[in-house]
Amino acid sequence: MASAPSSTYAESRVALLTQHGKEGVIASVLDTALGCRVERVTGYDTDLLGTFTRDIPRAGMQLEAARKKARIGMQLSGLSLGLASEGSFGLDPFAGMFPWNVEFLIFIDDERGLEVVGVAQGKANFSHLLTDDWVAAEAFAKQVGFPAHHLVVRPESEDDPRIHKGIAAWVELEAVFAWAVAASASGRVFVETDVRAHANPTRMDNIRLAAEDLAKKLRLLCPSCGTPGFWIVERVEGLPCEACGAPTRETCAEVHGCLRCAHRETHERADRQYADPSRCDYCNP
Repeated sequence: MASAPSSTYAESRVALLTQHGKEGVIASVLDTALGCRVERVTGYDTDLLGTFTRDIPRAGMQLEAARKKARIGMQLSGLSLGLASEGSFGLDPFAGMFPWNVEFLIFIDDERGLEVVGVAQGKANFSHLLTDDWVAAEAFAKQVGFPAHHLVVRPESEDDPRIHKGIAAWVELEAVFAWAVAASASGRVFVETDVRAHANPTRMDNIRLAAEDLAKKLRLLCPSCGTPGFWIVERVEGLPCEACGAPTRETCAEVHGCLRCAHRETHERADRQYADPSRCDYCNP
């Protein structure tokens, strides 16, 4: 496997449809790593594809939304290379206790018939509070890193259609909170972090990591045909248990494959030779 020289995409223009400031972190990574020119595309309200505040539901899965966004940007710009980012939020996959963010950054190359996806995930700044007390709301805002992390306020409940987004100053927050109390039949106010990229530095960091992951994949060329994106297509289980030697479900090898030709390479795991007995179905059934 070879690293792609910057000439693979050197001086190539890449369309990025975004209205939430993602072009800064994405371009800073990809322009440097690939020699391309990421160009922000405007003229389409990406919120029409779905919002995190639930006023417009997202149609389809996360990757489908990213692909659609990239295609719209390519159509508007007339470029054959396109990018789009899409995030999702939930609970962490380990303990199921902490807010978690998964970011996809899709790269579409119609000249070569490629689609490569950069992925990053990590803890999210995605919290909410339902309260009728300004002191409690103020404490919540400080806890989630306001005003660097913006807030969203609704009267009554998380699904109330009356909504103020992008609150980024204490004076504004206090005024909107007072409005929401007065507008709420119960006097309660729903406050949550704004997780649009430009309003949430924690999420923006994950988008940057997704861009780094994408750059790493695009710089790897197929040894057979030179196509970018020669990356892991399969993980092979069977790493032997350190105690009994039986095969476990831990990965023992990774198979890298080309997106265009049939070339495959199997790479044995280099960081360890044995699995912990706690991962063995025989030692720890």
